[in-house]
This record gives sequence, C-alpha cells and structure tokens, in this order.
Amino acid sequence: MNKKSYFECSRKDVLPLIPKNYNKVLEIGCGAGTFRQNLNKNCEYWGVEPVTDVALTAEKLLDKVLVGTYEEVCNDLPNEYFDLIICNDVIEHMIDHGSFLQLIKSKMTKEGCLVGSIPNVRYLENLSNLIIKKDWEYINAGILDKTHLRFFTEKSLKQIILKNGFKIESFIYLHSIFSNPYTIGAIIKRLFVLALGKDTEFLQFGIKIKKNN
Repeated sequence: MNKKSYFECSRKDVLPLIPKNYNKVLEIGCGAGTFRQNLNKNCEYWGVEPVTDVALTAEKLLDKVLVGTYEEVCNDLPNEYFDLIICNDVIEHMIDHGSFLQLIKSKMTKEGCLVGSIPNVRYLENLSNLIIKKDWEYINAGILDKTHLRFFTEKSLKQIILKNGFKIESFIYLHSIFSNPYTIGAIIKRLFVLALGKDTEFLQFGIKIKKNN
C-alpha cells in the first residue's frame, strides 16, 4: 500500500460497527478525511491528523482538523462533546494506549461510543513467519508496520478495554485469510486455524466500546 492509498482508505469494513444515531464525530488519525463519506452528511465532523500535508487535505472535507498526535491536541478538544469517536488503526501506534483510553473518555458524551480497528498479532501468516520461518521483520504496512508500537491479541485487547473503564458493545473479526477457501493451500491453513483458534484466521479486530458509566 502506497502512502496516498494509506491515508485515503475508505474503511467500509468497519461500517457495521457505526451506530445509527450520532451528531458529533471525532476521527483520530483521520488521514485525508476519506472516511467522512461513509457517515451522515449532516453530522459535525472533527479530525486529528499528525501528518501536516495530509491534514491540509482533510480540512477540505471535515468541519475542523487539528494537526498533531492525540496527546498533542487533546486539550484543544471539547470535553463530553462527541457521541462517536473513530480510531481506525490508531491505538497500535500510541506510546501509551492505556493512557489514551483513559483520556478519550473525557471527550465522549455519556452514551457516546468509540469504534475502530486494530491489527491481530495472532494472524496466521504472522504466526507462520514467527514460528516456522523464525522471523519478525518490520515492514512498511501490515501487522509488523515499522511504526507500530503495540501489538494485540483478542484476549489482551479485550482486557485493556475493560481495564480502562469501557464495556464492549461489539467485537468482530475483519479480513479473513481465506479469499478462496477451496484451494489446497487454504485447506492446509484451515487445519492450522482449527488447531490454533478461530482468531488466527483474521487480520484485524473491529471494536465498538462505550464508557462503563
């Protein structure tokens, strides 16, 4: 995935997690603002984006864009204001994801929710590289993206969500390893998935969480 497509990905895969009703949206790591096209046109839409030139593009599509990491701009965001917060492939880039989850609660309304996606470190191909090929090579995109600072399994992700005062409304698997489940290779992979666990089939997790008021 090149830089442009990375910042312009529409991420329709997470749309089943979006609530029916929302008025004020905050997207952290909004990229070029492309996800905006998936949501209600009448909502108030804010973005946070650390890459300056990309943020300038997002400003054309969003109501307000703050340039910087969440930690750098969080004091400029209104408290108890957003009823939908979007974090697509964001938390794994954070130095302290626990602190982020604590801080973001202050920006959410009482019934607001946070929706997003997070890479699964137990994805079968990643396990194969680690266990069989004995390799853990950082690359430009994917689970071992060189900018990732944290890694999550289904169990550890659920634990960190609950530990930081949220309840899980929805938890789904995204992007199965089986594009064609009937090839010989896919059948072999299916045996490994059966042995190691269903979660190893999927590249990412999708979450919808609320404050545990």
